[in-house]
Amino acid sequence: MSLRVTIQGVAGCFHDAAARAYFGTDEIDTVECESFPVMMDTLEADASLLGIMAIENTIAGALLQNHELLRRSSHTIVGETKMRISHVLCALPGLSLADLTEVGSHPMALMQCEQYLRHHPHLKLTEMFDTAGTASLIARGLTDSHMGAVCGEYAANLYGLEILEKGIETNKRNFTRFLILADPLAADSLRPRPEDCDKASIVFTLPHTNGALSKVLTIFSFYDINLTKIQSMPIIGREWEYRFYADLTFDSMVRYRQAIDAVRPLINDFRSLGEYKSCCNEI
Repeated sequence: MSLRVTIQGVAGCFHDAAARAYFGTDEIDTVECESFPVMMDTLEADASLLGIMAIENTIAGALLQNHELLRRSSHTIVGETKMRISHVLCALPGLSLADLTEVGSHPMALMQCEQYLRHHPHLKLTEMFDTAGTASLIARGLTDSHMGAVCGEYAANLYGLEILEKGIETNKRNFTRFLILADPLAADSLRPRPEDCDKASIVFTLPHTNGALSKVLTIFSFYDINLTKIQSMPIIGREWEYRFYADLTFDSMVRYRQAIDAVRPLINDFRSLGEYKSCCNEI
């Protein structure tokens, strides 16, 4: 039985490619969602579904909306993967770069390829809703036949387009981190054993007192817990108070749990978003 995984975007998008790379198989049925909120609603409605969600990018930074969606969701993180975001320029078979008059893609992708596109001023840049979606429209003849797409190599191949140029992104160190999500009842069968987990994502609030965050960080340091990321967001309706999202890595699950027990009296609204194995490889 193939896995059913919700993605934000259409077939061929980076979420789709990351899911197949993470699970190591093409035997995946993807459930396409037009936005992250729709994706999370879809997950909540069907406990048998898994999800993959981008959470941060090395250029664009944290996806703040997705942090909040995670906090409000009942689902838990069971894994992560990191993917290098590389773009190609592709078009209908038989066309060359000189034949193109227009290039379409998601605004972020066009921005990430700005240096390359600037060297081809004859190309009109058209903002579209999705990178893979643009490739799909071109392949189905729903755009001008002389339009090219900026998308991932996987999308270009999936839709039978001809790749005219690879690696056209300006920054070659563009990576996105994705989280793998599951219903809590299915999580234990998908994540490593507790003793093999070495990373956790948590969220908490702090009292509005001097040194509150410093005290928490000191305790984490005492228990040899490494803080790999911390993101603060204002709490709506509570002026000048913030909610903190943190990623922690550790060598011992026992020490991690001791650290959490030690900080609990100092924090409020604590929730573990998931304990999992950190991703060491970038795909």
